[in-house]
Amino acid sequence: MDSVGGSMGQFTSFRKDDFEADWTKVAEGRFTQVYQVKLKIWREKCALKSYDLAICPSKFYSMKPPVLHLNLKTSNILLDDHLHVKISDFGLIHWEEGMDTKVFMEDLTAYGNISYTPPETFSKNSDPPGTSFDVYSFGILIWEILTQQKPYAGCSVTTVLLQVSHGKRPNVDMIPEQRPQECNQMISVMKQCWDQEDRKRPPFSDTVKKTEALSDVLKIPGSATCLKVGGVDRQKPNYPWLVSPVDKLELPEMCDPPPGQKHEKENILSLLSKKDFGSFRESVKREHVHTQFSDKMSLLHCTVVSRDAESVEHVLNLGADVNCKTAGGYTPLIIAVLQRLHDIVSLLLERGADTNQTDDDQWTALHFAAQNGDNRAARLLLDKATAVDVQEKVGWTPLHLACQNGHETVARLLLSRQSEEPALGQREAQGRTPLHLAAAYGHMDIVKLLLSQGAKPNVADSSLSTPLHLSAEDGHNRVVRQLLKSGAAVDAANGKGLTSLHLAALRGHTGICRQLLSNQADPELRTTQGWTPMHLAALRGHEATVIQLESQGASVNARGQDGWTPLHLACHQSHAAVAAALLAAKADPDASEDSKGWTPLHVAASSSCFSSVLHLIKCGANVNAANSERATPLHVAARHGSAAVVKALLLNEADRSLRDSSGSTALTVAKESEKLEIVKLLEN
Repeated sequence: MDSVGGSMGQFTSFRKDDFEADWTKVAEGRFTQVYQVKLKIWREKCALKSYDLAICPSKFYSMKPPVLHLNLKTSNILLDDHLHVKISDFGLIHWEEGMDTKVFMEDLTAYGNISYTPPETFSKNSDPPGTSFDVYSFGILIWEILTQQKPYAGCSVTTVLLQVSHGKRPNVDMIPEQRPQECNQMISVMKQCWDQEDRKRPPFSDTVKKTEALSDVLKIPGSATCLKVGGVDRQKPNYPWLVSPVDKLELPEMCDPPPGQKHEKENILSLLSKKDFGSFRESVKREHVHTQFSDKMSLLHCTVVSRDAESVEHVLNLGADVNCKTAGGYTPLIIAVLQRLHDIVSLLLERGADTNQTDDDQWTALHFAAQNGDNRAARLLLDKATAVDVQEKVGWTPLHLACQNGHETVARLLLSRQSEEPALGQREAQGRTPLHLAAAYGHMDIVKLLLSQGAKPNVADSSLSTPLHLSAEDGHNRVVRQLLKSGAAVDAANGKGLTSLHLAALRGHTGICRQLLSNQADPELRTTQGWTPMHLAALRGHEATVIQLESQGASVNARGQDGWTPLHLACHQSHAAVAAALLAAKADPDASEDSKGWTPLHVAASSSCFSSVLHLIKCGANVNAANSERATPLHVAARHGSAAVVKALLLNEADRSLRDSSGSTALTVAKESEKLEIVKLLEN
C-alpha cells in the first residue's frame, strides 16, 4: 500500500505487518477489495484498497505508457478534511491490447460512465483509449462543478450515445449568466477538453497551468464562510453562481419524452423547445393548460422557461393557474425571477401572481432576486407589497442574501423599503446578521452602508464570532480597518477563545495582524487551549506573520497547552524557516514541554526535519537533553529512522552510550525498530 498526505509529505510504503490483524472488508469491486484497517504506528483507522494482480497485472502501475483512469467522474473524486482532492477507483475499468470494443463499452455502461465517455469510443473503428479519454471526462466534470447538476439528466444511454456522437454536449447555457470574468476562462478550458476531435484536446499539463493561475480567484472559502442556506448544508462561495440556490429549470433538449406521453403533448413541448412560438400558440388548447409534465411542471412553467412573453400571456388567457407549483415548490413567478425575465415577471404580477409564495425551502421570489443581484426584479416585487423581512427555512432574509453576495444596489433598495425599525439585526440560524455576511465576504461598500444605517459592529453570532472575527480570518484588510474605525472590540473572543488576532495569525494575514496590534490588540491572549497568536502562526508556518508579531511585542517563548512553545510547534510541523525566525528572535532552544519533557530538538528529531535540527544545533541546543523518560534526541531520531538527523547529532557530540529509562541506548532502539541504516551508523 502506498499513501500520500498527512504529515508525511511524500509516498510511504507499508507492509502488511504495519497494520493490526483485524481487517474488516467494507466493499468489493471487480478487481479490488476495500478494507478498514488500523495503522499500528499512528493508531489511526484507514481505508486500504487491495488489487488482484492476477486480473490487474503489475504493468498497470507503470507510468510508461501513462496510467489511464477511464473512470473519471464526480463519484470517484474525494475530498479530505483539508479539501485536498483524492482520485479513487483506478483500475475498475481497463483496456487491454486486442480487447473487444463491445466489451469495453459494456464495462463503461455498467459503471455508469457513458456521460463521461468521449465520442470516438462509440466508433466501430476506434483506436485504443489514450490520455485524451480522461481529458474529455475532465471537461464534463468542469461543467458539473459550474452548474451543480448532472450531465444529460433523464436521458437514456442510447440518447446520450447518439447526441454526443453528433457533437452535442451538456448545455452551456445552464451556467449562470452572472459570473466573474475568470469563469469564462474555465468555460474555455472545458470546451477544449471535450472537443469532438481527440487530438485537439489539451494535455493535462497545459490545463493544470491554466487552472492554477485561477486558483486565487476561484477558491473555496474557509470554514468561517460555510453557511447553511435554504435548509440544506451548502458551501456559499464568494461568487453566488458557483452554487445556485435551486436547480435551474429548462426545457429538455436531449432527454427522452416521459413514458406514456401522447404525441400531441409531445408536439407542444417540441414546439416550445424549437422556439416555434407561433405554431405553439396555434396548437395549444384549453385542455392542455392543466397537463402536468415531469417534476410536476405545468404548461405555464414550461412556457415561462421558453422566455416568450406572448406565449405566456396566451397560456394565461386559456385559464392557467398563475400560482401553480413544481415538485420543488417553484411558481412561474420564481422561475421568471431566476431567469431575469422582467417582462414576464411584470405580466405574471399583473395577472395576480402571489409574491409571497415560497418554494419548499421557504424562499420567496424576492429571496431569489436578492441572491442574483437583480435590482429590477426586486423593485417590481417590492412595488407589489412583497414582504421585505420574510425569513426562509433557516432564517435568511433577502437582505442577508444581498449582503453575502455583494449586491449593494439591491441592499440599498431593501433597506429603503424596511419598516421604521430596519431589520439590520435579524439573524439566520447561525445567529449571523447581514453585517456578519458582508464582513465575511469582504464587501466593503455594503459594510459601510450597513454601519451607516445603524448596524452594530460588536454583535456576536451563535459561535460568539463578531464581524471583525470573520473579516480578519478571511483577510479583508479594508473591512477590518472600517470595523475598527466604527468601534469594533479588538480583543473580543469567540466561543473557542480566539480573538481576531488569533484568526489573522492562523491564516497568515500579516497586514491585518499589524493593523490589529496597532489598535492595541493584546498579543498574549490565550485560546481555550492556551495558544497565543504566535503559537498559531508558528503552527501554520507563516514566517512573515511570526516576524511581524515579534516586532510588535509578541513573546516567542510563550507556553501553551502542555507547556509547548511556538518553537516546539514549528519543529513539530517541520517549518524550518519559522524555527529559524523564532531562534533569531531569541526563542529558547532548550525549553522543555510539561508532559514528557521534550525539547524542540526532540520534536525536530521526531519529525525528521533535518533543517530544523541544524538551526537548533547552531543556536546551542543541548544535543544530549533528556526527556522525562531519559530519552535523548538521538534516541528519538533512531526510532524514526532519519539517517541525516542521526549523522548531524553524532557530528555535534551526541552521546550514543546514554540509556533511556528502560536501559536502551539509541542503537538498541534502532535495532528494535528495524532501522538498519541507523544501526550501521551507530555501530560505526
